[in-house]
Order: sequence, then structure tokens, then C-alpha cells
Amino acid sequence: MTLAPETHMGRLELRVRDMESQLAYYTDGVGLVPLSDEPGAVTLGLGQTPIVRLTESKDLRSAPRSAAGLFHTAVVFDELPDLANTLVSMYTKFPETYAGTGDHLVSQAFYFTDPEGNGVELYHDRPRSEWTWQGDQVQMATLYIDPEQFVRKHLTDKPTSQAGSLGHVHLQVGDIASAQKFYVDALGFDQTFLMNGQALFVSAGGYHHHMAMNVWNSAGAGPRTKTLGMGVVDILVPTVDEVAKAEERLRFAGFTPTHDGRTLTVLDPWRNEIRLTADTQ
Repeated sequence: MTLAPETHMGRLELRVRDMESQLAYYTDGVGLVPLSDEPGAVTLGLGQTPIVRLTESKDLRSAPRSAAGLFHTAVVFDELPDLANTLVSMYTKFPETYAGTGDHLVSQAFYFTDPEGNGVELYHDRPRSEWTWQGDQVQMATLYIDPEQFVRKHLTDKPTSQAGSLGHVHLQVGDIASAQKFYVDALGFDQTFLMNGQALFVSAGGYHHHMAMNVWNSAGAGPRTKTLGMGVVDILVPTVDEVAKAEERLRFAGFTPTHDGRTLTVLDPWRNEIRLTADTQ
């Protein structure tokens, strides 16, 4: 039994030390807009879609590079001109944070590292009709994209919609086998791509990936302590019944989620906090 095809990502919490600089980065650079504000926290998104919640955590330390946790937050833009426009902002205002590009066959992606060391992917999906599958595995690669050519091709003077969402969340974990047991066997995602035992990509509904896990920096990592960086990963499922089914799978697999009737919270093997909520709005 797997997660419903309508399952999609909600928002990602980032615990930050310097709220002012991080807020400037994600608004002036990435192009997110404040959707809600509360003491010590602000939720940012595109349109009315929440993507990231910044929570001020001045007393926390940074995580070691080899620790489990966030590899990158991935914002997917609905339209190519929107992505091109955001890239101009990033290259102009925060050029030192640029980290590279990747034509992944299913998408075109551009990578950055925010001022506190959190990875950021900005991307646009190619049409699903152009994705290639071998059985239940989607074909992906990492090919170079010339960012200047991309911007020249897709930038427009017309008003942009700035529509998008949290496309996926990519984690650093200690080992891939444990990630498969939790994210596929227990939580209920489908495996869509396995990279030589070094990385695992999972999704619902035939997407290329809603989450990914790798051991490139973190092989052998143990449970996380509370540090700066990723807090809670929110996943939205269509009904409360789907939340209940996920709870049943997790408990059968030996995990101990909490469930208040609408939202289920569980820790993965590295104490990354995952929250499933019924998207009943």
C-alpha cells in the first residue's frame, strides 16, 4: 500500500540564526513572498502556496557537513520565465551563493547555497510526456546547463506569474537501506530512482521525486541533534483516511508516530521530523 497519487509536498521549516539576512535571501533573491508573520517566524511562498517557514533559532549551532539533515530545499517554478527572472535576481544580488546547474532530463535545475549553508534548488519540470521510464524507474541524469543561455532564452519583459511550490526535499542520511525501509516500506512513497546505493529518489503519483536521500557527505551518520537547518518536512495527503493508513504502516514497521486525527508526526531513522497532514482545504 502506497501514498495516494494526489500526495504532494507542503512546506519546509528552516531553523535560522540570522532572520534578517535569511529573509532577505529568500525574498529578494529566490523571490518568495511573506504569507504569514508571527513572533520569531515567517512563512514564505509563491502566490498563496507556502514553501518555506523560517524560524529564528539564535541559540542553535550549525550542523556538521557530515551530519544527517537537509541536502537541499527545491522550489519548482510553474513557468520558465519565472525561473529565469528569479535567476537574474540570484545572480545579481547573491552571486556568491551560486553552486551549479543540472539538466536532469525530467527537469532543469539551478543550485545555490543560502547564507547559513542550506542547499537550495530552483527548477522547472519538463512535461511528463518527455520523461522516460524503464519499468517503474524514471531516467535522470545531471548534464550541464549554461545559465546565461538559459536566461537569455527564457527571460521576458511580460509580467510573470511567480507561481510554484515546494517541489521536493533532498536529505542527507546515514544509509540508503534504512531510508528505503522508512520512506518506501513504511511511509508509503514509491521508489522512482536508485543511484548505485548512494542515493534514493521517491514519490507519489508518478512524479520524478518528492523526496530524495543520499549518503554523499553523510555515510554512517547517526541520529540528528537539534541544530540550525531543517526542522519539519510537511507532506500533504488528500484525506484523513490516508493519514490513518500511513500511521498503520509506520506502526507495523516499528515506528512510533503521533496522530491527532488530522496530522501525523514521525521521526525517520535520523530524527528528521516528517509530518503528514490531510489537505482538506
